[in-house]
Amino acid sequence: MKKQRLTRQSWIDAGLEALISEGPSALAAEPLARRMGTTKGSFYWHFNDVPDFQTAVAASWQTQAFANVVQALAEPGTPEQRLRRFGRHVLADQQDQALRAWAQTDQRIQEMVVAVDAERLTYLGNLLRHLGITNPDFAAAALGAVIGMPQLPGVKNPGDAFDTLIDLVLALQ
Repeated sequence: MKKQRLTRQSWIDAGLEALISEGPSALAAEPLARRMGTTKGSFYWHFNDVPDFQTAVAASWQTQAFANVVQALAEPGTPEQRLRRFGRHVLADQQDQALRAWAQTDQRIQEMVVAVDAERLTYLGNLLRHLGITNPDFAAAALGAVIGMPQLPGVKNPGDAFDTLIDLVLALQ
């Protein structure tokens, strides 16, 4: 049986999986090649070097995160429904958490995460304004909740906790 040819995107996807399961140290040619059952030659066919690959992995996440904000803008529903859906989506994104952990030690990645957060903050702020909440600190608190909640031990269902936060914010309105 003929082996399927690996593409640049195949490597990026494998890199994102490795990042989630093993962290940034797994984003190197040799461990990824072993993981994918191929040689390093395929890696270097698609990427100049490891930093080029790492940038491509992070850029893929960033592009998808921006696309998710654009998609959320087009989704039907009330601002409250869209707010809850968006929060749950970010909370469920394992790539998001892995990139944030990586950003703690890599300035290039941190800049990408900051750019994504700025877009998300704008989106959340707009949704909250549609709900009559104009204080931008509420948008920052909502974003902080979806970023930090997965890190808290003992939170069995971060989506439910996020909904509780939104219930409280809406009740204060």
